[in-house]
Amino acid sequence: MRYCTFQLGRKTCAGIVLGDHVFNLAQACFRTFRRPFVFRDLGEFLAQGAQERIGEIDFPSLKSDRTVATPLRSVILRAPVLRPPKIVCVGLNYLGHARERKVEPPKEPLLFPKAPTAVIGPDETIEIPKGISEKVDPEVELAVVIGRPAFRLRREEAWSAVFGFTILNDVTARDVQRSDGQWFRGKSFRTFAPLGPHLVTVEEVKVGGAEIKLSVNGEVRQIASTSELIFDVPRLLEYASDCFPLEAGDVLSTGTPAGVGAERNPPVFLRPGDVVEAAVAGIGVLRNPVGLRSG
Repeated sequence: MRYCTFQLGRKTCAGIVLGDHVFNLAQACFRTFRRPFVFRDLGEFLAQGAQERIGEIDFPSLKSDRTVATPLRSVILRAPVLRPPKIVCVGLNYLGHARERKVEPPKEPLLFPKAPTAVIGPDETIEIPKGISEKVDPEVELAVVIGRPAFRLRREEAWSAVFGFTILNDVTARDVQRSDGQWFRGKSFRTFAPLGPHLVTVEEVKVGGAEIKLSVNGEVRQIASTSELIFDVPRLLEYASDCFPLEAGDVLSTGTPAGVGAERNPPVFLRPGDVVEAAVAGIGVLRNPVGLRSG
C-alpha cells in the first residue's frame, strides 16, 4: 500500500493512494468508526495507532464521497512525515562508499542524527546556505519509517516495528562537515532532508535488492542495489533500539552508495538551478530543485 501526506488548499492531511485518487485517512476513519480523527500527516496517523484498523475501512465505497477521496492530480504531495520525532542516519553503510572515502568499513553501524527541521517534501527547493557552505552534496538513501514504539528489539522481531519505506536525500554541506569534525551541523541546514514522495509498506519494496539511484540534471551520479548494504534493516533496527527507544514516525535512513560529489575527480557540488532526483525502485522518484537560501 502507498501512503502519503498531502496538501489540499491550506490543509495538510494523511492519505492513502489507491489508483488515481488519494483518500483522506481522518475522514475515512470518521466515516467508518463514527468519531472524529485528526491526522495532519502520517506521523500523527502512526502516533495514534490508526494503522492497526486500516483493514476495517471499505475504501471503494468511499470513493464517491468528496470529503474523503480527491483526484491525486489535484493535491500537492508533502513529506510523508512532516516533523519526525527523530531522523537517525547511518554512515558508510555501502562498501563502495567506504572504498571511495578510502576508509575501512565500520564493524558496527555508524549512527548520527539529522535535525527534523531539515525536512522538506517533493518539489520543494534545496537551499544552498550562501556564505556558510559552497560544497553542498546530495545523497540518495532508502529510509525506514517506524510504525510503533520499540526498545531493545531483537533481530527476529525487527520487522514488526516497521510501517514502511520512503526516500531520504541526505543533503550535506561537505565543507562544514569536515571543518566541524562531526556531522550534525553539516547535515542539518534547513531543507537538507528531502523526504518522500510516498511511504510504501513493506510488502511493496524488494528491500534486499531494490535499485537505488541519484541523478542531477538527468546525469546519473549514484546507482547501486540495496543488497549492497553492509548492515541490513533488521540489524540497524536492533542496534539503534538497543541505544534509544524508537517512536512511531521516526525515520531511520540506511546510508548512501558510492558516487557522492565530494569523492569525484574533480569534485562536483550542487548549484542554483540544478534539479536532483533520488529514486528507489518500488517507491518512486523524489525530485527537488536547488536554489540559494533567501535569508
